[in-house]
Amino acid sequence: MSKKIILSIIIILILVGVGIWYFFFYNQNTQSEENQIIPEEEISEDQMRQTIVSLYFYNNDTKSLASEGRLIDVKELLENPYKRLMELLTEGPQNTNLSKTIPDGTKVNKAEIKGDILYLDLSKEFIENHAGGEEAESATIYSIVNTMTNLTEVNAVKMLIDGEENKSFKDNKIKFDDPFVVITEEDTNENTNIAA
Repeated sequence: MSKKIILSIIIILILVGVGIWYFFFYNQNTQSEENQIIPEEEISEDQMRQTIVSLYFYNNDTKSLASEGRLIDVKELLENPYKRLMELLTEGPQNTNLSKTIPDGTKVNKAEIKGDILYLDLSKEFIENHAGGEEAESATIYSIVNTMTNLTEVNAVKMLIDGEENKSFKDNKIKFDDPFVVITEEDTNENTNIAA
């Protein structure tokens, strides 16, 4: 064999060896580095404990109810979520275009779920301190109903005042005889308490 043939065979073997090394070692290492997922930001323990709730207040511009999302710690909802949501409604909105609908001094005596109805026992200030007027009274009721029925287990809200049923606002326009429900627009002609 001539030296040129031997030299050609050695060069070919070297090239094949380099190709095999590149394919099996270098290429796989770079692919595994590229496929690694690098987290953009770690989620803190505080962030994991937070949830958004929808609270309904009166919108001064549209003259209707509007929801305000509120980020709160999940721990606040563990013991009695209904009472905590009522406290947030009583505190009022953070958005300046919205107004609170719950009269000052209103306290939650008791809030408990029976079946799919939330029984909400409020203090006498709920009716005594209300400014009155059917539109304002309706906004008050449905700010509560719309907020509470966002919870999957609640389909209706029954209002009691200091433990007593069948109360109403001072002008007797909106009575608390039956539970208040949020229903679809097709059902608005029925004789029932309906959220706007």
